[in-house]
Amino acid sequence: MPFRLFERLVDPVAAPGTRAARLFGTPVPDAPPPRTLAGFYWHFITQAKALFAALFFAGLAVALLDAAIPVMIGRLVSLLGSYPPDTLWAEAWPSLLGMGAILLFGRPLAIATQNLITQQGINGNVTSMIRWQSHWQVVRQGLPFFQEDFSGRIANRVMQAGPALRETVVQVVNAVWYILVYGTAALGLLASADWRLALPIAVWFLLYAALLRVLVPRMRDRSREASAQRSLLTGRIVDSYTNIQTVKLFARAEQEDAFVREGLLGLNAAFLRQMRLVTLNGFLLSTLNASMLTATGAMAIFLWTRGEIGLGVVATALPMAWQIANISGWVAFNVTAIFENLGVVQEAMGSIAVPPTAPDPPGAVPLRVNRGEIRFERVRFGYGRDTGVLQDLNLRVAPGERVGLVGHSGAGKSTLVNLLLGFFRPEAGRILVDGQDIAGVTQESLRAAIGVVTQDTALLHRSIRENIRYGRPEADMAEVEAAAARAAADGFIGTLEDWRGRAGYDAHVGERGVKLSGGQRQRIAIARVLLKDAPILVLDEATSALDSEVEAVIQDQLAELMAGKTVIAIAHRLSTIARMDRLVVLDHGRIVEEGTHEDLLRRGGVYARLWRQQSGAFEDA
Repeated sequence: MPFRLFERLVDPVAAPGTRAARLFGTPVPDAPPPRTLAGFYWHFITQAKALFAALFFAGLAVALLDAAIPVMIGRLVSLLGSYPPDTLWAEAWPSLLGMGAILLFGRPLAIATQNLITQQGINGNVTSMIRWQSHWQVVRQGLPFFQEDFSGRIANRVMQAGPALRETVVQVVNAVWYILVYGTAALGLLASADWRLALPIAVWFLLYAALLRVLVPRMRDRSREASAQRSLLTGRIVDSYTNIQTVKLFARAEQEDAFVREGLLGLNAAFLRQMRLVTLNGFLLSTLNASMLTATGAMAIFLWTRGEIGLGVVATALPMAWQIANISGWVAFNVTAIFENLGVVQEAMGSIAVPPTAPDPPGAVPLRVNRGEIRFERVRFGYGRDTGVLQDLNLRVAPGERVGLVGHSGAGKSTLVNLLLGFFRPEAGRILVDGQDIAGVTQESLRAAIGVVTQDTALLHRSIRENIRYGRPEADMAEVEAAAARAAADGFIGTLEDWRGRAGYDAHVGERGVKLSGGQRQRIAIARVLLKDAPILVLDEATSALDSEVEAVIQDQLAELMAGKTVIAIAHRLSTIARMDRLVVLDHGRIVEEGTHEDLLRRGGVYARLWRQQSGAFEDA
């Protein structure tokens, strides 16, 4: 069987701008799919249109061959009635041989071709293609996109969209051909013998169409509701598992049970509402089929007893009616599945067919960093609120200068860094890096030029080696080990071993690095940034999770890391940034003080009060 031939027709992970399908496919778009249902389907179908066209014609061939079986039964009965047994083979061998060839070779070959197209060509690769492209679009969304939804629900939508879209198309192709071929063949053949013989089937088709017209839209709506409830439940479960340490620390297992139970009951209620229609549809369809079979049989016998049709016509009519009844159940089941999958696709579009929340502007160019100068010019930002977090802020960081940002929580320090990283865009003003407005550069190049160590360090659930090498994937093992040593992480790395027996740099760290202590995670993050070696460095509470002894070691290495780089550092522990070239004090989104540690202490302002509080000399109210 030519399995590999069909399995290689589609590249499931083709890059944007290239062709996923080898035959007549359109290039993979780099834009998200359209937000209309038809446009969403067409976006993916056209990328493998030759396969879907082949499926269309293979389905036609199978439907025609299946429809020929009742005709062959009627023909066989007619031959048995026309020839005596001793002359049957001699007189009718061409007809018998032709029917045998169709049953033995034609129909199996057509079904095999249809299965190869479906199972080898479409089911695996096209499904993976949709998942890959959906992920490609979602992972490039801006940070607010992920902050406003459950990560579990987004992942569920990405995973479910591919199978649902694939099944919809395959089932539609098959259902359409069976309805058209069987309906046309039955009405044509039986009406050619006697128009009254086709009457029960004609009435059945009208009632069947009315049944689908009434129930199918309701099935679609209830399926979409069930799919939304399924995604919500998945999001709640993943949220509980991701934050399992918090659940354990606060002894909130029962509260999480209630949180998940509510979602599960919502899904169950939506599913039961959907199943009511399925059961009702099955009952009405079985009643309709029984009436059609009875009426067709009665009409055939009535006409035969009057001598108006032959026995071969009766032998054709009854199997044809029986086959239509069977096919109608299959078609109804497929129509139900089609609209259930439509609901899943519509729900998935909420995360996939979404315009980029922070796209690169048209004509964006790569950022070129030669010196590392940073300028904030009259920047205002407030997350869409009238009272902004940053108010008309001006700040220049000279090339190679080390600047510490100081201020109470909510003063705007992290917001300033997030704007520099392009996670948000200023509502007014601009930010320049070496004279280039970052609003006009590609975000990938902007973040490639900035090394960041954050307060809440989350590692990937991969090996220590892979986490450090994330800073520079092409780095060799010697460079990885050197970065770990500079971050004072090599000592504990050698003692690590995961539950599968992988040790040292091969040990996996668990989801978000949960198997490491806060200080260990921070040191791995610092090693990652050391390996990246970007010209601009951002330290956002980079040593907050370290004890004093380890922090002293890291500070020496950070001093080496900061040499020759432009540095912006945030720290609530003022001793960690006291040695910076300049300290900038923020209060309510404005710069209220600037200077060295000694200068600011002499002024006796906001910084001096913060310093005295942390050093134990609290002011008397």
